[in-house]
Amino acid sequence: MKRKLIAAIGIAGMVVTVAACGGSDSGSSDNSGADAKELTVWLTVDAQNNWPELVKAADAAVQKKHPGIKINHEYYGWPDKNTKLDAVLATDKAPDVVEMGNTEMLGYMVKGAFAPLDTSKFTNSSAWLDGLKASVTYDGKTYGVPYYAGGRVGNWRKDVFASVGVKSTPKTYAELTAALDKVQKKEGDKFSAWYQPTRDWYAAMSFVYDAGGSIAVQSGGQWKGNLSSPESVKGLTEFKNVVDKYMHGDKTKDESDRYIVYGQGKSGMIFGAAWEGATSADPKNDKTGKLKDNLENFVMPGPSGKNLPVFLGGSDLAVPVKSKAQAVAAEWINAFTGPSGQKGLMAKGNLPNNKTDLATLKNDPATAVPATAAESNWFVPMAPGWGQVEKAQVLQTMLQNIGTGKKSVEAAAKDADTAIDKVINTK
Repeated sequence: MKRKLIAAIGIAGMVVTVAACGGSDSGSSDNSGADAKELTVWLTVDAQNNWPELVKAADAAVQKKHPGIKINHEYYGWPDKNTKLDAVLATDKAPDVVEMGNTEMLGYMVKGAFAPLDTSKFTNSSAWLDGLKASVTYDGKTYGVPYYAGGRVGNWRKDVFASVGVKSTPKTYAELTAALDKVQKKEGDKFSAWYQPTRDWYAAMSFVYDAGGSIAVQSGGQWKGNLSSPESVKGLTEFKNVVDKYMHGDKTKDESDRYIVYGQGKSGMIFGAAWEGATSADPKNDKTGKLKDNLENFVMPGPSGKNLPVFLGGSDLAVPVKSKAQAVAAEWINAFTGPSGQKGLMAKGNLPNNKTDLATLKNDPATAVPATAAESNWFVPMAPGWGQVEKAQVLQTMLQNIGTGKKSVEAAAKDADTAIDKVINTK
């Protein structure tokens, strides 16, 4: 994607505890707020700046069904949104629709801040992408609607790989590592054939899920860390192999400035958000003067023989439990995220929220790579204490210990499971 996806980079911190006020599912038989005269919709500035026409179209659809209804819009930057939301949820002035980064959803669902939704009221719900569906589901109920997504892909420098005789993107993991070996041998140890930040848990967990492992598992209503399972250790071991062989930068770094490092010209490949390659090639980041028209995205093959499963970042839309217009709020969300809305969002470079529309993108050479990559996806454990796991940076610490050699894969994974088990079931 050309536009940088900002959403979904970690669970929000503390959220206001909101008592679930006995409301029923939005759009259900009691039709709560069906005769509302006013609707307040909070979105981020992405919608305001990039697809305001889609917002207007959703407004028009609702106003046609509810003549005279007033629809108010407020737009927020990502750093400010949750602070304002936490404050307003403690009052009786809650918005009726609010946009959330998909990993922000869990903390609010756990606290009872959002109203449960009837999925049958949303056009694409039966085909929502698995990772996105997981982001709006807690304790067997649905509390939001996926809005749009962004995935992760491989990106490499065609000139670097062509210099060792590799002229087409890899279709298998063996082809990928063989090409990387050639580049690393030619360029030497001051060059990273694959710049893979050690603390990048999104990438590392893709290897874990590819190997059949997971971050945590649920049994008997309780969650338990699963990083020390044989399957997870296998995935972590392969991630360590990548870092050991091809990553010759600072092994205590995370992925936040990867696109800047890539633009400095001392690496041949990255695996990251689909926008990162293009952003590296932006003249203000490209220190080589060679990256424009020289970078290529590709679907990451996994060691399992299948495409590497990727984390899907993106946005969801939710209805606060204190909304007095829950039924109309659900109608607005459906109008905004339905077929015409998804078509408009895809035209802006986003991935859709559903498998049906994703399949159409696979048929277009311009969008085939991110669409194909997104087919295999994973999401964080939807456990009540997951926010505490993220806040404590358990995964990043484990990966740094593995990447720097401070601990063995097995020992680091076992310690991470112990840390996860202490908090993952705590609301």
